[in-house]
Amino acid sequence: MTEKKTSFQDLIQSTTPVLVDFYADWCGPCHAMNPVLKELAGEMQEQAKIVKIDVDKNPGVANYFGVQSIPTYIVFKEGEVKWRGAGVMPKHQLKQVLTQNV
Repeated sequence: MTEKKTSFQDLIQSTTPVLVDFYADWCGPCHAMNPVLKELAGEMQEQAKIVKIDVDKNPGVANYFGVQSIPTYIVFKEGEVKWRGAGVMPKHQLKQVLTQNV
């Protein structure tokens, strides 16, 4: 059986806000954000999607969006960049950004 993968372009075209977390396995701050993002995903459920993109495995996507440091977060809605930020951030700040874009 083959599993159909959603392309990145299809994913960010969603009418639901999509928070993309650009990260790497070797990145300490990225690991620190994992529980925050997991908790946020649980709280936002149907209101927003949270997707992780490994910059080492997907350098083309990271380069296209000018990701120069990690973690970098970009919120997309209907294919448009609505917000971007970088570094360790508190959950309430990310939640506020997503809520403003619902």
